[in-house]
Amino acid sequence: TQTYARILLGEGLFTLREAAVGFVAGVIIGLALAMVLVRSRWLDRGVVPYIIASQTVPLIAIAPIIVIWGRTNFDFLPWDWQDWMSVSIIATYLTFFPVAINGLRGLKSPAPADLELMESYAASWSQTMWRLRLPAAVPYLFAAFKIAATASIVGAIVGEISAGVSGGLGRRLLNEAFNYTTGPDRLYASVIGAAVLGIAVFLFVVAAERMVLGQQHREAI
Repeated sequence: TQTYARILLGEGLFTLREAAVGFVAGVIIGLALAMVLVRSRWLDRGVVPYIIASQTVPLIAIAPIIVIWGRTNFDFLPWDWQDWMSVSIIATYLTFFPVAINGLRGLKSPAPADLELMESYAASWSQTMWRLRLPAAVPYLFAAFKIAATASIVGAIVGEISAGVSGGLGRRLLNEAFNYTTGPDRLYASVIGAAVLGIAVFLFVVAAERMVLGQQHREAI
């Protein structure tokens, strides 16, 4: 019904907020980590295996821990810590990985001749990063953003289900699963709503990719 569609829209926006915060935080952390690792081969070899290993931890197991940790360890903040913020941390956990790994590949992608040319100009590390490495990494980063955007939705929904958050599509899915025998159509609608949200954020990143890469192509011409 139209009323239930509005309920799903509200829950979807709740989940989207959690996922968006997690996505932005994950992109910042992942890209910063990639920039640090590309500067040191020793750090690259030592840290990347741990980054990969971090993704083997079951999300359902750590979600309640993150929520409890958030409730008890952020009393010093000037605002009240809310459970949805902990869910955003869970989304960040899933998001930073593809950005860090693909970002590292992209930052390493410039040809040795291009790097030598920057050295011949006496370019600093930061100048080489901003003028050569980051532009070369843009296609790799957008590939990571597509994965990260959908992963942030998955992380938010799983976090809502396992962390006991009061709203969101994850909580709605859990509630409708309990009431499946009396209203199966609502469970199916909730599943479709979650899928639509994931597809929507993916298409948003695709549109942004076409705009940015298209602009780069026009500037190159």
